[in-house]
Amino acid sequence: MMNLKSTQTKFLSFAIALGVFFAIYFAPLPGQILNNGHIIALNTEGKTVLATLAFAVILWITEAIPFPVTGLYALVVLVLTKVVTLKQVVQDSFGDPIILFFIGVLIFSAAFSETILLRRLTTLMRYRLGHKPKLLVLAVLTMGMLLSGGMVEMAVAAIMLPIGVSILKDAKLEPLKSNFGRALMIACAWGPATGGICTPVGSGTNPLTIGFMRDLAGINFTFLDWMAFGYPAAIMMLPFAWLILIKVFPFEKVDLKITKEDFQERLRLIGPVPRKEFFLVVIFVFTMFLWIAAPWIEKWSGGSITYLSISFIAIASSCLLFLPGIEVMTWKKAESSISWGSVILIATGLALGIALYKTGGAEWLAWIMFSKIGALHPIGKVFAIVMGVSLIKVLFSSNTVSGIIMVPLVIALAKTLGIEPILLAIPAGITSSLAFILVTSTPTNVIPYTSGYFTIKDMAKAGIWMTLASSVCITISIAVVGKMLGMVNW
Repeated sequence: MMNLKSTQTKFLSFAIALGVFFAIYFAPLPGQILNNGHIIALNTEGKTVLATLAFAVILWITEAIPFPVTGLYALVVLVLTKVVTLKQVVQDSFGDPIILFFIGVLIFSAAFSETILLRRLTTLMRYRLGHKPKLLVLAVLTMGMLLSGGMVEMAVAAIMLPIGVSILKDAKLEPLKSNFGRALMIACAWGPATGGICTPVGSGTNPLTIGFMRDLAGINFTFLDWMAFGYPAAIMMLPFAWLILIKVFPFEKVDLKITKEDFQERLRLIGPVPRKEFFLVVIFVFTMFLWIAAPWIEKWSGGSITYLSISFIAIASSCLLFLPGIEVMTWKKAESSISWGSVILIATGLALGIALYKTGGAEWLAWIMFSKIGALHPIGKVFAIVMGVSLIKVLFSSNTVSGIIMVPLVIALAKTLGIEPILLAIPAGITSSLAFILVTSTPTNVIPYTSGYFTIKDMAKAGIWMTLASSVCITISIAVVGKMLGMVNW
């Protein structure tokens, strides 16, 4: 009976999405908007893309159809309505180099997911900080943040889950009966989330934003450029996350200490670092070096080396993991661990976002939603965009979906208002990958939630404060770093 009810709900959601699509598709075109002599008008193609976007958003929110499949439906509709050709939509989606970057990153994440290096680090953390529960929560936050600078935050959350649960079970703390348990497991989500904004590697919305910046604004945002904005924001957010967790969830008395003998025995059982993991770390460090140093290498070569894009480095380096003699993991293992649905969602999102921008739909919709921020101080514009995206994200069920919709809109708005696209696009992209309020916004939250140590209400209660704090941190990072690098004028 439950399955029948679920099927009926999904069918109703699909019917509503289809009805909204046709309502917008057949609606008359709205009147033109005049902005200082510049006409902002919605044409038939733009209206069709908006109808397709509304159709997709309803399905994404209701989850009537899996996220990636909804993205594919959107591409089918765009081709059927002749907004784009099939060749064009493939070039704008699966043909984008950013897809190779994301696949390379996911391969690295799969390789790291089963290492014993992290188990050794956790054991050391317990031994050193077991008598200081508050510092242990800070250590878990920091560990999650640092790891997400080098692999996808969802994979880091999957790594942090057993670490957090093992600590709580060792201390004999039961689910939903411990504030320390609540704080520690939410830290297993918030650490990867804050670290996910540090580099383009951390979240699917980061390469998506870089792709939109390149294709829609003509700005080649490098790996180092992203780090310059992402790391300061994440580092500022970390103490806020810690303070919010220990204040919202006052700890009961807990005993997490382990003796020196127990510590040494655990290390003995874990064993030495295997040769494969040594190779994995070496290859990954080399990859990070190339990502950061690529602009200088190209300059030093006098222009003879021009292929060191973040996408080429990611895919070429990930191939090293399978070399004979190294073989960090099998392809079968990598294939089963990679979230191919996320790859499809990013690919289809690129095509939908580019179509929204090229047809003028993004400019028109952005003006309707955000035109009032034009009168604000540049720093006020950044904060307004960050808060706006944070609030709009509560409506959507996916960080990537938020990026698909919001980044093309703010790039169009920036061009209409005559301001640097970086000023709006980067904060929108960074904010799209953050989800502190709703468990369902990202798998990074869902994974620790499955432990049962905190409720949806628990995360929302702390998440509201963290959303406000993160908005301030992102605004400061964009304003200060952007000014120092000459990317933002205010």
